[in-house]
Amino acid sequence: MKRILVVGGNGQLGHCLQKLAPKYHDQFDFNFTGSDVLNITDKDQIEKAFEEYQPDFVINASAYTAVDLAEKEEDKAFAINATGVADLAKVCNNHNAILLHVSTDYVFDGDTNLNYSEDDFTNPIGVYGASKRKGEELALENNPETVILRTSWLYSEFNKNFVKTMLHLFSIKDELGIVADQFGQPTNANDLAEAIMDIIESKNKSFGIYHFSNYPETTWFDFANKIKDFSESNVLLKPITTEEFPTPAKRPKRSTMALDKIEKDYHIEPKHWENSLRDCIEILKLTNA
Repeated sequence: MKRILVVGGNGQLGHCLQKLAPKYHDQFDFNFTGSDVLNITDKDQIEKAFEEYQPDFVINASAYTAVDLAEKEEDKAFAINATGVADLAKVCNNHNAILLHVSTDYVFDGDTNLNYSEDDFTNPIGVYGASKRKGEELALENNPETVILRTSWLYSEFNKNFVKTMLHLFSIKDELGIVADQFGQPTNANDLAEAIMDIIESKNKSFGIYHFSNYPETTWFDFANKIKDFSESNVLLKPITTEEFPTPAKRPKRSTMALDKIEKDYHIEPKHWENSLRDCIEILKLTNA
């Protein structure tokens, strides 16, 4: 039986993988580690985990994702998103393990009206995006058998995310202003978890960078409106501009990604974001999360 080590097992994607794992109980032995057991910035802990679990596949679901705080904590962001990834990739290479590493649409500057392909020039406009881009480079440099999955606007029923934040604000606010001039692709982390497992199961693996998200593009305002519709909220949502909602870190204006490469190489067909969002809202209604 093949062994899978999930780094960042207590994060949003990690929880989605935990939820999915029983489906594969006769194919894979999963081990989920949180930062208390495997801190990606600690080389000794990485080595110890490999000695203990001897993984065939490593899913790196850990990351520094505080986009705004990264502007002040640049060293910490790069330690987790770049240096730690390099160390993890090196150990994977030494132990003949395939690495699946999650990256972000924030590696792009968003200055386009087109969908970005995997080969397009990257030009991150914030520390978070720069640290993730460096992590991509170091992962591929240190382990050729690496699959990098760039994703965007990740949410689920687990942990903190835009959907759960909106639902909370809907319950305490009568009116909200939501940015309407930033475009992206909301992605249910459960769908990302399924895509990762499809890649692991694939007999003919291709390595390198891939884009995965739900589709098509939308704005934060339209995304919030659908959350409102599916949750049957009466909150009043008003569109605002990026300039009206300043943040420490700049966001790409349009970081939408082309999805045809992952469809071609791995036969993974992304879902419409509205359908995946509806599924998430229904789960949250049942669990009162």
